[in-house]
Amino acid sequence: MNSLEEKTKAFQKMLKIMDDIRVGCPWDKEQTFETLRSMTIEETYELSDAILDNDIDSIKKELGDLFLHITFYSKIASEKQQFDIADVINSIAEKIIYRHPHVFGDTDVSNSEDVKKNWEELKLKEKGSKGKVLDGIPKSMPSMIKAMRMQEKARGVGFDWEHKEQVWEKVKEELSEFEEEVKNNDKEKMEDEFGDLLFSLINAARLYGINPDNALEKTNKKFFKRFNYIEENTLKKGLSLKDMSLEEMEVIWQKSKEDE
Repeated sequence: MNSLEEKTKAFQKMLKIMDDIRVGCPWDKEQTFETLRSMTIEETYELSDAILDNDIDSIKKELGDLFLHITFYSKIASEKQQFDIADVINSIAEKIIYRHPHVFGDTDVSNSEDVKKNWEELKLKEKGSKGKVLDGIPKSMPSMIKAMRMQEKARGVGFDWEHKEQVWEKVKEELSEFEEEVKNNDKEKMEDEFGDLLFSLINAARLYGINPDNALEKTNKKFFKRFNYIEENTLKKGLSLKDMSLEEMEVIWQKSKEDE
């Protein structure tokens, strides 16, 4: 691993590169916060893919891409005399120190749950009297992740099940209400109740230490792999999926599971 001196030199090298491309590259000179935004989102999802694949080389690469964006935003802001990379770093350093009184202060914690609770309480103090518990959750955040973050924040102030097993009664209740609207064939209410059911399942995942977004993505990957297996084996026989019955496809599906 690199020494602190080597890390510092690498950081300085990157800042110098950013200065140079901002002056010498026509494309880089044209970029703004707004033009970078969508690319930053894309890079974040690419990092997410690399993490799910446990591809260490790709994780390193995608982190580099995100670091480029951080230095880029900071450079653009510095040109407008708004802030620079030092302000960005100092801001997060101060926040981390403030929110870790158990490391940098005299607060005692017993476990990670205590840390999470303190974190949410300190965030509320930062916002002052006008701050609300669910403030700060991005509106554009994917719905599943947003649901989990809202549940985590609510837990931080004590709004949660006393025992995690209690959540299953809520799941059953929401499933029953959804099934009732299916019988009624009321599409609008079906959508509402299905949302409630999903929210309760996400709550259950959280309580049992499962990231629902990661869990669903793993299932997506399994489905992708197994469905491709069906298609490839069908094509080898000179057929198309449209020529096969559901029963025939199910046989190949089960074979794909066995081969895994």
